[in-house]
Amino acid sequence: IALQELRQALELPEDSPDKTAIREKATLLMNDYASRYRRDRAVSTLNSFTTMRTAVNSLAGYYSSYPNRPLPKKVKDRLEQEFSQVERSLKRGA
Repeated sequence: IALQELRQALELPEDSPDKTAIREKATLLMNDYASRYRRDRAVSTLNSFTTMRTAVNSLAGYYSSYPNRPLPKKVKDRLEQEFSQVERSLKRGA
């Protein structure tokens, strides 16, 4: 999954004209990620996967429940922390 694109969705200003398109693209990326790697045991046990799955589930749940509301700062901060943790895990090969 493209962390850069998910980060772009997080950092997008609420008044951006691209908001809907970027959120839709992020949703497609999250769905693709979940369906592609969920059943792959070689991947599904890695720390990077489980942390990313947690972040993806949080963001997808928020988009599903509150499609027109901006992401709260608390949620953005937690997701950014999880994305950073995923990047560190990937660098270690975990």
